[in-house]
Amino acid sequence: MPLSVKQLPILAALLVFPCCALGAEPVRHIGIYVEPFYRAAATPDGKPQVAVGEQFNALLASNRREDVLAARDLIVADPKLVTPMTMMVLAIRLYDVGLRDDAVFWFYVAKDRYVAMSGVLDVRAQSLAQAADAIQSFATLAGPFFNGYAFCDLDKQSALNAKAIDWVENNPYQAMFMERLPALPGDRGDNLTHALANIRKRDADERAYFADKRNLDAFYATRKANDADTRFCWK
Repeated sequence: MPLSVKQLPILAALLVFPCCALGAEPVRHIGIYVEPFYRAAATPDGKPQVAVGEQFNALLASNRREDVLAARDLIVADPKLVTPMTMMVLAIRLYDVGLRDDAVFWFYVAKDRYVAMSGVLDVRAQSLAQAADAIQSFATLAGPFFNGYAFCDLDKQSALNAKAIDWVENNPYQAMFMERLPALPGDRGDNLTHALANIRKRDADERAYFADKRNLDAFYATRKANDADTRFCWK
């Protein structure tokens, strides 16, 4: 059965699942749901329910790798108004069809696009509340899957994270500049610059944290205790 956000604590950055959350078996399917945008199928070969936009729904609901890649290519071709929720679903479906490096990249893109947006728009406003709740749910429920795999190789994880930040900066979400959407005080462009600087600082802080051998050893000891390598580092 897919997980809902009510079944897990609200934590912004989960790196591994608790040991009791899953058995020590390879995790090949992200079985979560975040209404109304995504509901995973009960089994890996089932068809999920996707509602992120008519242009993407059928492609992202397909179990054919080429269809999921076609959705990705549409996003790359015209990313200006693609929502973070759409990118979250893309990341999940890329994981499900075995393209886990791409999945991690798009998960980080989705997360950072939303973080940048939240530095410009007032995500506490009623008109944006659904998006705020959805991204928190996606990050909480799907984050452990993506990070569980990503941290099999810390160097690769760091590179994908940096690549995602560059992509978010080079492809700004144009909804941030729509006058009909409520914004935080100040100039929107300046606020975006500040938000991106904070994202890069977070990345630098994470690199510094793992550069300390004590932190690194403790982190990988926790992964070992939780059977994370068995569950996520399969080839």
